[in-house]
Amino acid sequence: MNAPKPPKKQEPPRGEEGIPPWMATFADMVTLLLCFFVLLLSFTTQDINNFKMLMGSVQEALGVQYEDRASRSIPYAETSFREHKLVRENREIVEMGARLKQFIRAQDLTSIARVSREKSGVMLRVGNSALFAQGSARLTPGARRVLAGVVDALKNSDFNMVIRGHTDGERPEPGMYHSNWELSAARAAACLRYVLEHSDISARRMKAVGYASAKPFLPSTTAANKAANRRVEFFFLPNGDSKW
Repeated sequence: MNAPKPPKKQEPPRGEEGIPPWMATFADMVTLLLCFFVLLLSFTTQDINNFKMLMGSVQEALGVQYEDRASRSIPYAETSFREHKLVRENREIVEMGARLKQFIRAQDLTSIARVSREKSGVMLRVGNSALFAQGSARLTPGARRVLAGVVDALKNSDFNMVIRGHTDGERPEPGMYHSNWELSAARAAACLRYVLEHSDISARRMKAVGYASAKPFLPSTTAANKAANRRVEFFFLPNGDSKW
């Protein structure tokens, strides 16, 4: 009797060719991360270059000596000009703001006037009570203290100025002005007329605008907020600003 044949050994399954699937996924992820960080590095390098250009403009404006880079800046003449203009305007805006703040402190006007840096210039906000009587567009005697500082700021700079009249939205008392538009515009015009009559500043450097209650400084929900909204703004812009 023949002995049974031993069972045939099963061969192990053949391995898949190429790299394992998990390794391909991992390699793709690493490649994407590498591209991402290279992109971030390129942005950072660009910012550094812009910062160096701005610092070079500041050094030149302050008279700091450095090596001549004219040969390298020739291809970027237009960009360099814009950067120089931006730095110059920013310096002038800072100086104008400091001059107005010093005037307010010297004249003890901090309770009725405020200076703030705006995106394209300097804003001097003055409460209406310091310039006009209620419902009137005739300057009070005390208004001369404030307007003298405005005249001085214009004389010592080449800035342009927009005078903006604002009201609180309450209907004006019966009289000469039938609406807040007329009253706010008349107050702005009265301030402009004072500056023209008490200086030799060109009228081309000034504008007067009435906004009524269209642009409140605070929500007109309380008496204090309404008082803050009744104001005249003197907005100083560098000469050559496109918004002028």
